[in-house]
Amino acid sequence: MINNEVFAIILGGGQGSRLHPLTEARSKPAVPIAGKYRLVDIPISNCINSDIKRMFVLTQFNSASLNRHIKDTYHFSFFSSAFVDVLAAEQTPENKGWFQGTADAVRQSMHHVLRHEFEYVLILSGDQLYQMDYEKMVQAHKESNAEISIATIPVAAKDATGFGILKSDENNIITSFIEKPDASLLSDWTSEVSDEMKASGRNYLASMGIYIFNRDLIAKLMEDESTIDFGKEIIPQNIAKHKTLSYQYEGYWTDIGTIESFFEANIGLTADIPEFDLYDKSKRIYTRARMLPTTKVSGTTLNKAVIAEGCIICASKIEQSVIGIRSRIGAESVIINTYMMGSDYYQNLDDISNPEKHTIGIGERCHIKNAILDKNCAIGDDVKIEGGPHLKDVETDTYAIKDGIVVIKKEAVIPSGFVI
Repeated sequence: MINNEVFAIILGGGQGSRLHPLTEARSKPAVPIAGKYRLVDIPISNCINSDIKRMFVLTQFNSASLNRHIKDTYHFSFFSSAFVDVLAAEQTPENKGWFQGTADAVRQSMHHVLRHEFEYVLILSGDQLYQMDYEKMVQAHKESNAEISIATIPVAAKDATGFGILKSDENNIITSFIEKPDASLLSDWTSEVSDEMKASGRNYLASMGIYIFNRDLIAKLMEDESTIDFGKEIIPQNIAKHKTLSYQYEGYWTDIGTIESFFEANIGLTADIPEFDLYDKSKRIYTRARMLPTTKVSGTTLNKAVIAEGCIICASKIEQSVIGIRSRIGAESVIINTYMMGSDYYQNLDDISNPEKHTIGIGERCHIKNAILDKNCAIGDDVKIEGGPHLKDVETDTYAIKDGIVVIKKEAVIPSGFVI
């Protein structure tokens, strides 16, 4: 079944500088997450689970791997109108430059969007981790006769200064909005939330960057070329002019905007009952179907470890870590509080035994803690990497340190005996 009333636009984000170096060679939505997925799989899967199966993903930086992932992953029936397409920034007689912001990206893509039949457009971010039934949000939008709906989440005072904060009336219609308010202003911006949210001090309604617009309204708003961003301009300028609904969501949601938030979201998956539930059949996360062998583990103590398929592991201990597809870890190595993304391919036995070639994966007797290892890294024997607050931010050709987290760059070669 396809919901033909709704068309989804997923914003791929800009250059992703805060997620550098993970975005050095790929767009933000293409960053691997949870060992086997990509960030873009989250909003796409939420759409599919909500029977919304017509989507554009808008991007402009390093989009080759994202294009390849979407092409290889999202195949629908020939007899269906379902599709997921990437729209990269393109020069046309009307638009000569790059996307300047979220609204400008949608504006430059509207001539493609308006070729399709729909009543409502759902605008999503490509770099958030959550599971939401958009169908319920669309239903609330229709029942309230709203022209705009904004998904909101209750946040605590310490987080409120980093979001667009809004207030709504007893019918959840938004009456006012402020972008990233100063802490001194917060006392005037509390909202009515559930008792559970009140108990945890989450009294402020933050915009999640998830919007529904009626077709006629989005087409009209996109005619004004002076507005380039939804959060900073479109939303504040239009809540008084057009009926705008606050759709309150109280589930798990995190914005993957920085290396620290990305790291915490992945390591959070190792909890006994993680807040982001990959095991819920009704909220399944889809990704590329790979015909990989099962993972093989020899002599390893595992504690709170998430291990993807196709791995060959001989480590002595893996603790509170996520190990991605096709990972190799040598004997006597210890991996703690680490996200290892894995590899895009297997090396053959001749390459592994050739001393002139680097073996992809982690060598023997390594100790790695508080780190992110990007795809296809080759880490030699006796390497010690220990991230933490004692380390200053730095960047080299093979690694970067951000907020105490050591990020080994994609395809980096770390020689035996190296210490960070």
